[in-house]
Amino acid sequence: MLNTDTNPAAGTHIKDVGQESQPRDTAKPGRKRRIFAAVSVLALLAGAVGVGTTLPDPTSSDAYAALAGEKASVESERDSAKSSYESMKSKYDTLQNGIAAREAKVAARETEVGKADASVKTAEAAVKVREEAVTGAEKTKAANTIGDGTWTVGKDIEAGTYRAAADVGSSCYWGIYATGSNGSNIIDNDIPGGGRPSVALSGGQDFKSGRCGKWEKQ
Repeated sequence: MLNTDTNPAAGTHIKDVGQESQPRDTAKPGRKRRIFAAVSVLALLAGAVGVGTTLPDPTSSDAYAALAGEKASVESERDSAKSSYESMKSKYDTLQNGIAAREAKVAARETEVGKADASVKTAEAAVKVREEAVTGAEKTKAANTIGDGTWTVGKDIEAGTYRAAADVGSSCYWGIYATGSNGSNIIDNDIPGGGRPSVALSGGQDFKSGRCGKWEKQ
């Protein structure tokens, strides 16, 4: 490989690289670094002369100011949204707590209503039993109550003692006859004239009542 060596006095000579390389490699590393640093400084100074002695501050540019304003606006919107969210969450939590409390009250009232319904049903059942008992008693009483007319014991009415349901008037008449005698065979009769008379009736008898009101089996 060839290398050129320029000498102002002698001109340009071509030298063998192999012969010159050995002395050049003996240069000290520290000297090379100082030379490189000096060249770098000169290059920076040359660039500074071309573009000015100082670099511009990027924070003073319009673009930077616009971005900074946009950033501040976004941060303000973010803070506002966060505040709004926290306010809504607080209201939501309050509503949730209120709903939970109301649901608990409703559940308690439903329990009370259930107990009341159970009590009402129990009372209704008791009333029904009483009504049935009263109705049965009324039916029995109605079956054992007779008025004016002629009744055959053992067929129309049961045998037993019958008493006037209320005080009779002076025109009341009752009579007991042998069944089938058509009133000709009188066993007993009376015109009580007042009070609540009673009669004892047996099978094979007819009972006749006139203007005495109702008679009830005792």
